[in-house]
Amino acid sequence: MAETPCVLIVEDDPDILNLLTFTIQNQGYSVLQSKHGEEGLITARTHRPDMILLDLMLPGMDGIAVCRALKDRAETARIPVIMLTAKGEEGDRILGLETGADDYVVKPFSPRELVLRVEAVLRRSRDRQEQEAVWEYAGLRVEMDAFQATLDGRELELTSTEFHLLAALIRSRGRVLTREQLLDQVWGYEFDGYARTVDTHMHRLRHKLGRAAEWIQTVRGVGYRLKKAGEA
Repeated sequence: MAETPCVLIVEDDPDILNLLTFTIQNQGYSVLQSKHGEEGLITARTHRPDMILLDLMLPGMDGIAVCRALKDRAETARIPVIMLTAKGEEGDRILGLETGADDYVVKPFSPRELVLRVEAVLRRSRDRQEQEAVWEYAGLRVEMDAFQATLDGRELELTSTEFHLLAALIRSRGRVLTREQLLDQVWGYEFDGYARTVDTHMHRLRHKLGRAAEWIQTVRGVGYRLKKAGEA
């Protein structure tokens, strides 16, 4: 029998916390609860849940800081995060995505929509974990199972999002991936209007790739591609 997925909910509003807990448990998932950012971070590091529903506006350590801390540690970097907030401005959504969140839900939300998003992100996470392929290209090596990328034998310090962007490019080397395809492959959801989030992460990835940065080609108005071996 498959293990029941565990979802950690970090939310300080008791009414919303109860609604989220009821909604998630009703889908057959187990639930952990935290009402503060620091407590949520400790719970995530201790229990390693399958997903985290993370409120942005938390007392003390806010959701953005918690998400950054999660993505900065190897043992929690791969845990998918859905940000929850009452803020609906575009800037807040983009900040959440650029911090490493896998999806973003604005309150008030439809429980059915939330469930669909949770299922989509969990499915994408399982698909990633099942990929054990090792991809190599001109000194660049990406190991999916080990969640490790190296260049000329030196480990690259990549965030979870940067790692999956690089993996998508190396798997499709020579072919152009549109921003929309990258959003779907890396974040597991179609974020209309947030294509510039891809550009931001791609800029950071190139900065960390050193000599390999020039291998990533921008196809104006379309997306990105990793050049074929020997291509000028």
